[in-house]
Amino acid sequence: MRIGELARRSGVSERSLRYYETQGLLQSERTSGGHRHYAESAVDRVIRIQTLYAAGLNSKKIAKLLPCMRDADGRPNEIATPTLVNELTTERDRIDRMITDLLRSRDVLDEVIDTAADGATTDPASLARRR
Repeated sequence: MRIGELARRSGVSERSLRYYETQGLLQSERTSGGHRHYAESAVDRVIRIQTLYAAGLNSKKIAKLLPCMRDADGRPNEIATPTLVNELTTERDRIDRMITDLLRSRDVLDEVIDTAADGATTDPASLARRR
C-alpha cells in the first residue's frame, strides 16, 4: 500500500510515517516511480509504534524494542537482551508511577468537584448570585 493509504488506515500523518522510516522504525520499498510501498503488516506496526510513543518511550528505545516484539503471526522476532529488559522494566516502573500520580490527582479533583458541587447547590449566596 502507498503512504497515503497507510496514513489513513493507521490514523498517523504521512509526515510521521516518513519520520518513522528515518528512525528505522518502519520500512518501505520504493516503486519504479519512487513512491513508497508498505506491506500490509505496516498498519499493525505503526499502531504499535504509536502505542509505545504514547507510553513515553522515545524512538531510540522503540527501535530497540520492536524487533523483540511478536510479529503479526504471534512469533517472537528476536530475543530481548538483558540490558533491554532492564531498560523496559525501568520504563514500566516510570509509567506505573505516572499512573499512581494521575490517579491521586484525579482523586483530588473529584474531591474539589464534589465540594464545589455541594456548596453550589446548598449555599444560599451562590444560588442568589446565579439568578
